[in-house]
Amino acid sequence: MSLSPEALDTLLRHHHAFLAFLTPRVGSQEAAREVLQAAFVKGMEHGESLREDQSAVAWFYRLLRNALVDRHRRGQREVTALESLAQEQPLSTDDASGLEATVCGCVAGLAGTLKPEYAEAVRRVDLEGLSVAAYAKEAGISANNAAVRLHRARQALGRQLVELCGHCCAQGCVDCACAPA
Repeated sequence: MSLSPEALDTLLRHHHAFLAFLTPRVGSQEAAREVLQAAFVKGMEHGESLREDQSAVAWFYRLLRNALVDRHRRGQREVTALESLAQEQPLSTDDASGLEATVCGCVAGLAGTLKPEYAEAVRRVDLEGLSVAAYAKEAGISANNAAVRLHRARQALGRQLVELCGHCCAQGCVDCACAPA
């Protein structure tokens, strides 16, 4: 059951009051509109929780307060995640060479079995570190085309790895003992 037409009409008449309530709490009218829109959607979905003896406006303010709490919690999770990421130590070049040694040896052998333009895209971007934009310019294609080519090359390489290595590939190809055919 959704909101009754009367309750919806009441809420729409209070639209500006709801925005005035939200704006100082979220910092901008644009953010307030986003919260209000999400609350309207939630209100439409959960209209059955509005009792007949209850004011639609008071009920909706409760939805708005809950939406503000949810928004604040989401923001806190994002801040915590960013702080955690910022504290991680970047890999040194010594670490990178150690990681390269553990990557599946099959990749190098299978890359040569791809279509030539796919093999070149993987070699230049993934193995040599060229940016997609620089590779596109070098290959004489658009950056979007280069990105699609690289995506398809990686997919083809992944399928071949699964076919050759099976279970080893599913575990991340660390210390792989498979040998390309």
